[in-house]
Amino acid sequence: MSLFEDLGLRQEILKAISEMGFEQPTPIQEETLPFLFANRGDLVALAQTGTGKTAGYGLPILEQTDLTDRSVQTLVLCPTRELCMQITGDMQKFARYLPQFKIIAVYGGTNIVPQMQALKSGVHMVVATPGRALDLLRRKALKIGSIRWLVLDEADEMLSMGFKDDLDTILSETPKGRHTLLFSATMPREIQDISRRYMKEPVEIAVGRRNAGAEQVNHEYYMVHARDRYAALKRIIDFYPRIYGIVFCRTRAETQEVADKLMGEGYDADVLHGDLSQAQRDFVMGRFRQKHLQLLVATDVAARGLDVNDLTHIINYNLPDDLEVYIHRSGRTGRAGKTGLSISIVHTREQSRIAQLEKIVRKKFLQKQVPGGREICEKQLFNQIDKVERVEINESQIGPFLDVIMKKLAWLDREELVKRFVSVEFNRFLSYYEGAPDLNVRPQEPKAKASGRKSTPREKIRYSNFYINLGTKNNLNPGALIGLINGTTGNRDISIGKIELMKRFSFFQVDSRFEHEIINSLQGARFGSVRIMVELRPMDK
Repeated sequence: MSLFEDLGLRQEILKAISEMGFEQPTPIQEETLPFLFANRGDLVALAQTGTGKTAGYGLPILEQTDLTDRSVQTLVLCPTRELCMQITGDMQKFARYLPQFKIIAVYGGTNIVPQMQALKSGVHMVVATPGRALDLLRRKALKIGSIRWLVLDEADEMLSMGFKDDLDTILSETPKGRHTLLFSATMPREIQDISRRYMKEPVEIAVGRRNAGAEQVNHEYYMVHARDRYAALKRIIDFYPRIYGIVFCRTRAETQEVADKLMGEGYDADVLHGDLSQAQRDFVMGRFRQKHLQLLVATDVAARGLDVNDLTHIINYNLPDDLEVYIHRSGRTGRAGKTGLSISIVHTREQSRIAQLEKIVRKKFLQKQVPGGREICEKQLFNQIDKVERVEINESQIGPFLDVIMKKLAWLDREELVKRFVSVEFNRFLSYYEGAPDLNVRPQEPKAKASGRKSTPREKIRYSNFYINLGTKNNLNPGALIGLINGTTGNRDISIGKIELMKRFSFFQVDSRFEHEIINSLQGARFGSVRIMVELRPMDK
């Protein structure tokens, strides 16, 4: 507690954080706390989620809040409801012995009237999602004309979720004399733009390297054919019987499909995507946080701002189209000094993307072999034995039945009893994996240099022309269109030909064998706010 005491925190705060188990400050707190107490200038802090950022800015702000003034002195903006609630909960714990301190979390998906009433009664700190903050500003319920601190928590995620316009509007309405604190895991160009436009000579503090992944996370990948992706996922899950993690998919449809398959086969899994109501989302997250679920199958957008402790694994069922999103995914494990594992299931055409990720994360990715049936059965067997060793015996509950059980099993010797007991759970794995095929695919070899021999001609692809009701006006570009096709179909093996972009519509070509897949996947899907229409067009003669 030496640093916390040296900073001059009031005794009420010191008592609260001592009861919370604060002993040594985290690296981000060691950097931010002295700066914010001494300087109170603008700050850009680069740090992963789960590194203690809330205390890094929350304790100095709490210490310097005028508790006699019930106007909004601090506005914290963050990407999701879950993060709003987490920050608010942490601040309430810090202020446990300061009952005068008032804080409110405001977010969408819930009744705005109670939030307006709470603001009217007076609060010192507001923690908000950008959309709801803007709504309250327009209703004149939230007044930020005299705030002293503006905090942008997980700023890169807010931008990736499309909150840039909301942030610009809110930032433009805050007083020039405010102190702006920006926390981000990565530093894309948009974050640098915000820093230049809205901050005054900010000091940059980096814990870890810029845009790099967490040090405690190891990275592995398995290479399979696209058709074997789900089978590989199951084997990975079975190989880690104590897994507690998130499986990331690209699209809502794929997320639901994978979750349904896992649940249908008896895995402790559930789904999280944008089609769920807030009540459904809260129910799923409650079960996951209480570890009644081992696996959460989620899209990137649905998982924004989630903060769940002790995740052992992140599984990338598909690599994200924007590779920097991988940093956010993998950074959800390996926290609080624990080691985490980020696993990617890839196919041969994604080899180059692994190399790109290694440069971004600045770590080597280890290629692993998809485990076979024998390896999985061995892991499951010893996990079952470990569970028996660790199980808690409740004598009072089982005592009345022991005599009957002993008589029932008296004809079995010790060795036979152990065999039968182990086989109860183990037989299903033996049966399922008996004769299981090898799912591994060898990496593609680099192309050999040209020689005097003629190469065998590759099969010529026949392309079909498609019309789509999206164009440059909708911010469509070739990369976005390719990502749209890959994401909606869930198939990265579709060969894409010419792309011709117009202002309000576009034309593109794909391998004719995938005509129906394109139409069935894209028709009625959404790109931003536009519902997609796609039509097959005849080839020009």
